Amino acid sequence: MPFAAALSTAPETPVAFAEVAQAVLGQLPQPDLAVVFFSPHHLADIEVVTKRLHDKLHVKSLIGCVGDAIVGGSREVEQEPAVSLWAASWNGSVQIDPFHLTLSRTPDGPTLFGWPDSLLEVDPAAAAMLLLGDPHTFPTMELFLPYMNENHAALRVAGGMASGVAQGQTVLLFGDETVNEGAVGVLLRGPVKLRHVVSQGCRPIGKPFVVTKGHDNIIEELGGRSPLEQLRELWPTLSERDQQLFRHGPHIGMVINECQDRFTRGDFLIRNLYGFDSESGSLAVMDFVRVGQTVQFQVRDAAAADEDLKELLVSDRARHAAKPGGALLFSCNGRGTRLFTKPNHDATIIRNITGEIPLAGFFAAGELGPVGGRNAVHGFTASVVVFDE
Repeated sequence: MPFAAALSTAPETPVAFAEVAQAVLGQLPQPDLAVVFFSPHHLADIEVVTKRLHDKLHVKSLIGCVGDAIVGGSREVEQEPAVSLWAASWNGSVQIDPFHLTLSRTPDGPTLFGWPDSLLEVDPAAAAMLLLGDPHTFPTMELFLPYMNENHAALRVAGGMASGVAQGQTVLLFGDETVNEGAVGVLLRGPVKLRHVVSQGCRPIGKPFVVTKGHDNIIEELGGRSPLEQLRELWPTLSERDQQLFRHGPHIGMVINECQDRFTRGDFLIRNLYGFDSESGSLAVMDFVRVGQTVQFQVRDAAAADEDLKELLVSDRARHAAKPGGALLFSCNGRGTRLFTKPNHDATIIRNITGEIPLAGFFAAGELGPVGGRNAVHGFTASVVVFDE
C-alpha cells in the first residue's frame, strides 16, 4: 500500500510522536510525504519532537498543524491529547514541492511570498495542492484563493486552517521546523490520482432564484423582488423544523457553474447570512455576489449533514473504478459532537464507504476544497481528499 496512518492518544508528547512514527514506518518504510496533526496538549514540546519525527521518517516533505480535534482511522479525538500521522509514497513518480507562504506589505500592496517555483509551469490536470494555514495571519479569502482561482483555476486545493489555540499561538510544521504564521503546504505534480469530496452539509429549501440586483455582498433583488419578500412568501410553506433551523442558522447556496439545467448537491457554495434590512428587504451575505447568479436558501442540521456526506461519498465511489487507498479529512470544528449525537461521525462514515483505508485529519477553523470547479474556503464542512490505491 502506498499510504499509511497511525494515531496515538498518549499524553506524553515524545511518546505519542514516537508511537505514530514507529507504526507508520512499520506500514510504509520509505515515505515521500508526511502530514501530522496534533492537539494543543502537545504544544510545549512541539519543536523538539518535530525535528525527531522528521529525522526518524527520513521523509522528503513534512507538513502539519495544531487542531482542536484530531482524526485517525475511525476515531475523532475531541478535548483529549492526540497525534495523527499520515504518510504517502509514490516511488518517485509524483514530485512533491513544499512551500511556506507568508504575507508581506509592499509599496504595491499586500502580497504572498514563498510560492513554489514549479507552480509557474505546472499542469493543473496532473497536480494538486495541500495547504494548512494560520487563520489569523494567512489571507485565505483576500489573497490566496483569488490568486489561485484567477491564475491556476484548474489546480485543486484542499486543506484547512489550524484551530484549538488563541491568536498568536498557532503552530505549523514545515520540514523539521515549526512556524507561527502564514501557511505551509505541498504541491503534488504527476500521476497523483486523487479526488475531492466536499460535503457542506446543507439542504436546499424553496426554489432557486436569480440575483437581479445587488452589489458587493448585498443582494437587493431576487427574481425582481426583495429577498425579504421572497422569504416571507416561502416561509408558510416550510415545516416547523425548517423554520427553526433557518432562524438559528440561515444559509444561502450560491451556484458556481451556471451552465447546467438543474442544480444538485455539490453545485452550491454555501455561505452564512449576515441578515436582512427590514426597510429595503435586502440581504447581506458572507461573500461577494453578482447579478445573474443563481442562489437558493439552505438549512443545516445533523440529519442533512449526515445524508450529504454519505450521498457524496457513495456517488464518488460509484464513479471511480480505482479503489481508495488513503484519505485526508478536514472537518469543521463545529461538527463532531457539537453537531452529531454520536462521536466519530465523519471518520466512521468515510471508512464505512471507502473501506479500512489509512485516514488522518483534524477539525479546522475553515476548510479548503473545490466546489463546482472553483477552490473555496468553507464552514461546517467535511472536506475529504481520497487517494486512489
